[in-house]
Amino acid sequence: MRTHFPEYEIISSASAEDLTLLQLRRSGLVIADLAGESEDPRSVCEHYYSLISQYREIHWVFMVSRSWYSQAVELLMCPTATLLSDVEPIENLVKTVRSGNTHAERISAMLTSPAMTETHDFSYRSVILTLSERKVLRLLGKGWGINQIASLLKKSNKTISAQKNSAMRRLAIHSNAEMYAWINSAQGARELN
Repeated sequence: MRTHFPEYEIISSASAEDLTLLQLRRSGLVIADLAGESEDPRSVCEHYYSLISQYREIHWVFMVSRSWYSQAVELLMCPTATLLSDVEPIENLVKTVRSGNTHAERISAMLTSPAMTETHDFSYRSVILTLSERKVLRLLGKGWGINQIASLLKKSNKTISAQKNSAMRRLAIHSNAEMYAWINSAQGARELN
């Protein structure tokens, strides 16, 4: 890491619990390798979720395995986080860090590749979504929250939430993790463009 990022002060921790408040306050970037974690994926993701909500100025890069993908999308995806595959070439990690928080690809293509999406039974039939449902899903996929979308589109939170839920029903999707996986899948990209 030091050879790729000589300008960064690099601190290594065995787990999220080992990070001190001072370290986090001074950090602009945190790279968390969750692939080797043997604990319950949900509890580890929930712990990082609480850190993300406290330290919004940090660019969080999470290296996750395919088995952790749905929990990571559900709990860790936000405008300041990036998900990379644990089998990602180091060059992709370097590129993500160099591009910074504002220009980083939010979910690695390796995580949304056909090998990944085969675990989700998305049918390849075309789904008819309304224009407003497409708009809401597109913005959710870019990391926007319901409140932000409602403000942008000058609609109520309830309306935006209803459009999201309606789109999920049409797509036969039952969780937010599945929804984000669909948005980032090849079929989702086709439908939303």
